[in-house]
Amino acid sequence: MGELILVRHGETEWSLSGRHTSYTDLPLTAHGEEQARAVAPLLADRPVGLALVSPLQRAVHTAELAGFKNARITPDLHEWDYGGYEGITTVEIHRSRPDWNLWTDGVAPGPADHPGESPAEVGARADRVLAEADAALRAGDEDVVLIAHSHFLRVLTARYLGLPASGGALFVLDTGALSRLGREHDRPVITAWNAVLQHTAN
Repeated sequence: MGELILVRHGETEWSLSGRHTSYTDLPLTAHGEEQARAVAPLLADRPVGLALVSPLQRAVHTAELAGFKNARITPDLHEWDYGGYEGITTVEIHRSRPDWNLWTDGVAPGPADHPGESPAEVGARADRVLAEADAALRAGDEDVVLIAHSHFLRVLTARYLGLPASGGALFVLDTGALSRLGREHDRPVITAWNAVLQHTAN
């Protein structure tokens, strides 16, 4: 049985400045493109049977640069809908809500087409993705790769481990980073987390 491999998209201007980015469809920065290309060597020796990607361009482009040009677009992999907090930093939110915590409080209501999601709603999407990934993993020995977004992948990790969606707060996930979820004695475990290709000086 293979492992579930998580890839966070490369850097964008908003990820660099800490602005909450869900449905705003930003491109990768030049550095973000470098991060995406650096994912490929980390997976060079791993057989991949299925690759799924968020529909947003920062994830799709990361998938392409990492070598997954045929990754299947999967709407459930889109980032947490931040509703009224789209484009706003945590520091700015804390000016009016000093005790606010995304993981337990969710977000402020947004426009009709992006009303925002509660932690439980994001967790439900993660559960659907995990069900599809688990079926593919149990069908053979190849890995399943998910290319998506920080908060969503953190929620998915929490759900994989049997934690509530709010458990995603326990995991830091950098742009362009790769993580692996596997099993030990048929129990879900983290086998690698937040890994990036280390560049060494000549």
